[in-house]
Amino acid sequence: MTGLGGETIAVVMFGLLVLGLMMGHPLAFVLGGTAVLGAFIAGKPMVLGIVINRIFGDVLDNYTLIAIPLFVLMAQFLSNSGVTDKMFESLRLLMSNVRGGLALAVVFISILLAATTGIIGASITVMGVMALRPMLQYGYAPTLTTGVIAASGCLGILIPPSIMLILMASYSPLSVGELFAGAMIPGVILGLLYAGWVAVLAALRPDMAPSVLPDDMPPRRELVTMLLKEAVPPLLLIFGILGSLLAGIATATEASAIGAALALGIVLARGRFTLGSFYDALKETGKTSAMILFIVVGATAFTGVFNITGGLRATQEIIRGLDMAPWMLLTVMMFIVFILGAFLDWTGIVLLSFPIFLPIVQEMESIDLLWFVVLMSIVLQTSFLTPPFGYALFYLRAIAPKEVKTTDIIKGVLPFIGLILLMCVAVALVPGLVTWLPDTLYR
Repeated sequence: MTGLGGETIAVVMFGLLVLGLMMGHPLAFVLGGTAVLGAFIAGKPMVLGIVINRIFGDVLDNYTLIAIPLFVLMAQFLSNSGVTDKMFESLRLLMSNVRGGLALAVVFISILLAATTGIIGASITVMGVMALRPMLQYGYAPTLTTGVIAASGCLGILIPPSIMLILMASYSPLSVGELFAGAMIPGVILGLLYAGWVAVLAALRPDMAPSVLPDDMPPRRELVTMLLKEAVPPLLLIFGILGSLLAGIATATEASAIGAALALGIVLARGRFTLGSFYDALKETGKTSAMILFIVVGATAFTGVFNITGGLRATQEIIRGLDMAPWMLLTVMMFIVFILGAFLDWTGIVLLSFPIFLPIVQEMESIDLLWFVVLMSIVLQTSFLTPPFGYALFYLRAIAPKEVKTTDIIKGVLPFIGLILLMCVAVALVPGLVTWLPDTLYR
């Protein structure tokens, strides 16, 4: 088949992509398979050779992407150290007489987890195992319990060190340090918004978030001491990674190596190191990294064929032809990202949308590219929460007891999706939330 226009290629390739996903095939293979089929349908199978060279040049030879397995390994080491368990226990007891105290403890520990792991599945699973059953036993509403664990656990893709931001940097003109600095303030504010929502709900509906005073309450001074002691290792880890990166001492890859070494040191210092746990950490790192990089390879093949056959240019021309004001066009882009989040994970969305959106945004002289990318990363928080394919919903369903219904989980995340959208509005109205720290450090 020959002579197909760019618009037809765009429709055919996105149609094949949707069909493959609806059939339940893994995203990486759907992207790669669509690339091969698209090249043959366009009558240009020779482009596959160019795409292979592009995969080797843009993916396998990309130094920045080495940071992904190192940060994943760091997260595995930290999970094995047991730091999170004792921190949560001490914070839970300290806030036990506060309405909604357990939920607030989940938010604060999740913010700290986000700044040390960046692995959503790990964060949600860890917090779910520690907090889900105690919260339900103490009378917390299933909707609030599941919603706060799911939403707080997703902060890891926004608060540095974030694997998503590393991938975004590798496919944009921005540096990892700029993106980390730009996302830090919005990420922390979003976590505080979650805490604020919990506090308001606890005040208005104490039946949903009661105060709990355990019978075996240790002395308050002992709890504060234990909390501070347990918080020191992860804080040192955060300062070691972000401090070296933002100060310009290390690149993202070098900072990830520093983080992995410090996390291993924490495991050794706490006497939690075993050959079995070390092997498990390496195995899980390999599995997670392979999953991400398979998607990267598939998406690179898809966008390569999409570009060479004219689909990319045709799609960009359609967007440019909308003849909208810049703010309206950006709103349309964010809406597209939000809708895609209901069906794809963040990896696929970034790799599919960046080649289309970034050149158009760069043409807008009044738009800061860093601000746009961070705004998009905030919207991508919803990709883990929006049904029917929100990964956080599946993680929670897997660990939640049978009495917690799937509808409770979905209802629980809806207010937090609203808070994410509210954060997007705040960043749109006050761009300094994103640009102030990078301007101070880098510009």
